Amino acid sequence: MFKKAGFGGGCHWCTEAVFSSLKGVQSVKQGWIASTGNNSSFSEGVIIEFDESIISFETLIAIHLYTHSSTSQHSMRGKYRSAIYTFDDHDAEIVMQTIETLQSEFNEPFVTMVLPFKEFSLSRDELLDYYFSNPRKPFCERYITPKLKLIMERFSNVANNDKLKHL
Repeated sequence: MFKKAGFGGGCHWCTEAVFSSLKGVQSVKQGWIASTGNNSSFSEGVIIEFDESIISFETLIAIHLYTHSSTSQHSMRGKYRSAIYTFDDHDAEIVMQTIETLQSEFNEPFVTMVLPFKEFSLSRDELLDYYFSNPRKPFCERYITPKLKLIMERFSNVANNDKLKHL
């Protein structure tokens, strides 16, 4: 059985590539996510489906926190909301507990929010699977490749080496 979660924090091309490079992640949909209340506007992100028997939700949360500016309240946070979107209250609890546990590994407090998922809008076809279709483009080499190298170093047990063999 697959579980779903949403992640946002940086460019959705980056976030898509990060989660697409992991064992146990069955699908990654790149686009725009909205939550509720003050976070009801769309922000770049991905919706993933994953197999918990291969990769844990806690590991996915850790990877997300390490691969974007999860402690930076920069001027682009409206477009790049740092968030983990959940589909039920139980998953929200897991996210909050995991963030609390991981905080000691970071020098600054997380700005990452735990938000209920409300709505999703898929990116245009030509933007989907952006990195793995264009890994040598300057944007990809500058911003995405370092994130994938971090996965290979820090989270090698869940890195999909077939997808990352070009690094």
